[in-house]
Amino acid sequence: MKSGKVLLGVLAGAAVGALVGVLFAPDKGSKTRKKILSKSEDYTDELKVKFEELVESIAKKYEALEHSAKGLEAKGKEKLDEVTA
Repeated sequence: MKSGKVLLGVLAGAAVGALVGVLFAPDKGSKTRKKILSKSEDYTDELKVKFEELVESIAKKYEALEHSAKGLEAKGKEKLDEVTA
């Protein structure tokens, strides 16, 4: 989970840096607003992709853990049957 926080921090820092850079650019206000909107959409898309990757990773880890737990349960039942038989 630490890497997710680091990634989010890096993306947020990049977004703030881009925003400050655009605000201090010598363009007209309408051009500046368009640039800000464009950049924010780019960062939003990147963030969505990273979030989906994180959710997918967590889901895979959960499935692996669930499979492992079912295997342990089956082994435990086997041992119990051996002991009680």
